Amino acid sequence: MSSFSLTNDSLLGILNIIKFLFSITILLVGILLSENAALTDCDRFFYKPLIWFRVFLLLVSLTGFIGACFYGHLPRMLWVYHVLMFLLIVAGIIFTIFAFAVTNKGGGRLLPGAGYKVYRLGDYSNWLQNRLNNNRDWNKIKTCLVESKVCSDLYSKYWDVSFNKFHQKPLNPIQTGCCKPPNECGFTYVNPARWVEENWQVYGENPDCKAWDNDQNILCYNCESCKAGVLDNIKHSWKKVQWFYVRCQMLLIIMYAVGCFAFRNILIDES
Repeated sequence: MSSFSLTNDSLLGILNIIKFLFSITILLVGILLSENAALTDCDRFFYKPLIWFRVFLLLVSLTGFIGACFYGHLPRMLWVYHVLMFLLIVAGIIFTIFAFAVTNKGGGRLLPGAGYKVYRLGDYSNWLQNRLNNNRDWNKIKTCLVESKVCSDLYSKYWDVSFNKFHQKPLNPIQTGCCKPPNECGFTYVNPARWVEENWQVYGENPDCKAWDNDQNILCYNCESCKAGVLDNIKHSWKKVQWFYVRCQMLLIIMYAVGCFAFRNILIDES
């Protein structure tokens, strides 16, 4: 084999080693981002596509690494690697576009004098809404929210504050949607965990008004506002992870293009 072929062979081997190390980095950093992005552990199943993407990238990169190291004995391995890598990049681009599309809608609305926002389920994409309207998935999230004591911690923190002070606290989307009744229900505030249902007949056009219960295992976990709060949490979590994967996709495309060029030169040199 000529020196030119060895040069391309070496380049291909180095690139695949870099891709293999790069895929491990994506796996570790992606897990770290996913862990830090979510406010609770209750929406982890939404990250499964990202986890599978990282694992598949690691396996594909390992295939390329083995193919480059043992090209003389396993020539077909590199062919398999390049096909899989191409499919992975295409799938990654499609998923990134899809993720941006489904997280583009929705967001909280400011209330006059309040330190928090209110969230409406209908403001978010239909795909996200359908995932939470699935009773199986929502029951898992609801059970997790109860067990994680998201609302109990809030109540312990603000137990002795007045309504005006509580109204100005910077509650997160899940606390706003799941741990208190909607403002338009007109309930009388006693403490963060207890609201007297006096005027819902007048102000209760929102179905969440009837769903609220002072029982710590019920609260507003059956409310649409609670689902909206979870979706807003998921939306912002995905946004953080998406930009990381966009940069990774760009680097993968560049390395794949250089690798294809080197592999093509090897085939030309051997023919």
